[in-house]
Amino acid sequence: MNSSNKMAEKLTLRDPAGQLYKFDGRLIRIIQPDGLANLNFFLESDSLGPFRDDNQLIKTRQIKLADLPAELDNSRGVAAVDHDVIPFVSYPHEWPPEMLAAAGRLTLDLAEAVLNDDAELKDAKPDNVLFNGPSPVFVDALSFEPREKGNPIWRAEGQFIRMFLLPLLLYKGTGMPPGELLLNRADGVEPEEAYEILSWGNRLAPANLGLVTLPKVFGQFSQDGGVYKSRLLESDEKAKFILRATYRRLRRHLNRLSQPKTKNSEWSNYMQENTYSAEGLTSKESFVTSAISEFGPKTALDIGCNTGHFSAILAKNGADVVAVDLDPVVIGSVWRMAQENDAKILPLVQNLTQPSPGIGWKNNEKLSFLSRANKKFDIVVMLAVIHHMMVTGGIPLEEILSLAASLSQKWLIIEFVAKEDPMFLKICRGRENLYEWFDQPAFEVACLKNFEIIRKAAGEGSTRVLYLLKIK
Repeated sequence: MNSSNKMAEKLTLRDPAGQLYKFDGRLIRIIQPDGLANLNFFLESDSLGPFRDDNQLIKTRQIKLADLPAELDNSRGVAAVDHDVIPFVSYPHEWPPEMLAAAGRLTLDLAEAVLNDDAELKDAKPDNVLFNGPSPVFVDALSFEPREKGNPIWRAEGQFIRMFLLPLLLYKGTGMPPGELLLNRADGVEPEEAYEILSWGNRLAPANLGLVTLPKVFGQFSQDGGVYKSRLLESDEKAKFILRATYRRLRRHLNRLSQPKTKNSEWSNYMQENTYSAEGLTSKESFVTSAISEFGPKTALDIGCNTGHFSAILAKNGADVVAVDLDPVVIGSVWRMAQENDAKILPLVQNLTQPSPGIGWKNNEKLSFLSRANKKFDIVVMLAVIHHMMVTGGIPLEEILSLAASLSQKWLIIEFVAKEDPMFLKICRGRENLYEWFDQPAFEVACLKNFEIIRKAAGEGSTRVLYLLKIK
């Protein structure tokens, strides 16, 4: 074993079959005896070959136990692997419905594929999936295990319904974003809870009976408390036929529930309703393109990305982009755009005036957005957003700029929006007197606490100015 003064960070808590560590920029998984067969299947299964070829499985390499750093606990390890590092870790409570559905489709595709090798997925958590840009990647190397011959039941079906289908059903039926539902529900939404939230029309819809209403009704009369009981068939081929039918049924539900919403949200028409002139938009594009062409940032955070117009420019110029906005409808459209154009953009539902917190055991199983994003990006872009954070969010300007400095390693592109700007006046709603102090000189003084002003250029009309700033 090799030793150093660096610290190893344990990333897994609940999986006794193997522990995942982050150490010196690497992701190392140490496999316990109970997980060795599962690992070998993940590495060797022919059925998983197409998923490996399409980069839908995390790239994984075996390493010798003797080569493990001494800082890693290897008291019971029988094998070890290195995983590729996903550029930015995101969680299901930060995904728009479209991304949750994409993770669900990959889960079902894998479950059905490994049936050919007499294996199954032992769980169906969206946490088993991360996104590399807009593309889902299955990352749990120990989730595949031998299935019980003759068993026609996928034991993870209930979990798949709770974690994928019911959050999407509630979004479709009530507009409640799946991320809000999954934030504080470690095992998803129970049918009984969904039943209480849905209208009678949704409860009695034929397509929803099996997901919500019948489980609610029959659950009241269950005598065994829902304990799983294996019921084996004599014919394993018949059992596999039933399992394939189960996966197809779940996929139909998923496709039905994941159709993009057609109605507009508060922000989905922002670019159209608050149209920049052709000249104004071109000048803003030129300013952004000039900066990123000159300095070549490899990673970028687009705060308040809206339709993803500038996220796409960043990605086109070589940056891996994390694009955040508070509107799930908007972020869903950005994800579809990134998918269609194969753009390295990871869109996340995120309100930076109330960023997602650390949750789970000791608030440390899923890290807060800010801890994951701290000094993560070469450049941060904040176009037409600080007035929303100041006025709607009530965050002081100095705090906003301090946050930007904590996220960026070097550069910030930010747009000053004067208090006389029509959008500023619109969101002030009679509170203009609170911002009498806010003008361009005051803005620049605030910027200079954390940044140098490299250059600036007039934006749309006379009320907006674009700035390129460099961290001091």
